[in-house]
Amino acid sequence: MAKETTNKVEKKEDKKPNIFVRFGRKVKEVFSELKKVTWPTFPKIAKATGVVIVVVLVFTIAVTAVDSGLIQLLKLLTNLG
Repeated sequence: MAKETTNKVEKKEDKKPNIFVRFGRKVKEVFSELKKVTWPTFPKIAKATGVVIVVVLVFTIAVTAVDSGLIQLLKLLTNLG
């Protein structure tokens, strides 16, 4: 009978905790890591956002110019034939 109780104890130790316990541990880990994060200041965020907007506008203008040029070239080639 002593062997049966030791086997039951070993099986309980080998068994994984249920999903809610594991999820709770993960949530705690996430929040502890978020406390360590150094968040950027608002001026840094505004500057980075401005840079992104400018880069997007520059590429939009460049792609539009190339597209217009290719359309004009296609019109020129189709009028010749």
